[in-house]
Amino acid sequence: MSELAIEPWPLSYVDRLETRTREAVTLVVIHCTELPDLATAREYGERILYAESGTGNSGHYYVDRDGRIHEFVPPTRVAHHTRGYNPQSIGIELVNRGRFPDWLDSRQQQMSEPYTAAQIAALRVLLSRLRAQLPNLRTIAGHEDLDTTEVAASDDASLLVRRKRDPGPLFPWPQVLQGLPLERR
Repeated sequence: MSELAIEPWPLSYVDRLETRTREAVTLVVIHCTELPDLATAREYGERILYAESGTGNSGHYYVDRDGRIHEFVPPTRVAHHTRGYNPQSIGIELVNRGRFPDWLDSRQQQMSEPYTAAQIAALRVLLSRLRAQLPNLRTIAGHEDLDTTEVAASDDASLLVRRKRDPGPLFPWPQVLQGLPLERR
């Protein structure tokens, strides 16, 4: 797996995303798609959500269940994946159902799909490669670590649920970080 192949699959609006230097990247944020498959994640990534820029929400890299990696946005562009952290971070999305399709239902907050061995192996190689290519990349966090916003539950507005819970309780942080020179934020 050290000969990791990253398949370029740029989003249609990638050239409209802000540019940045490799030196600007200090953080990598781990996400899960909270969608059923890569095709659905691609569909969500292509949605234009910001009329002024003609762009949407997406990570830089998507790791499918079989370990294949797709680059939606190059690291020298700012992707919209974590509020308040986009200019200095890389977003890596792991294909995983998460809480799909009831993200904000208070009765459906469990994340029960484990990450595959192929995903974790590919992620470790990708992180190692990014660490070598991005001179100031030193920290790593889960989306849930950075976005702790609570919102009204979709089934009962009197209850609050976490807006973001990814990568979730089944993400194997110790295995992923073993031997990598990245500090957990």
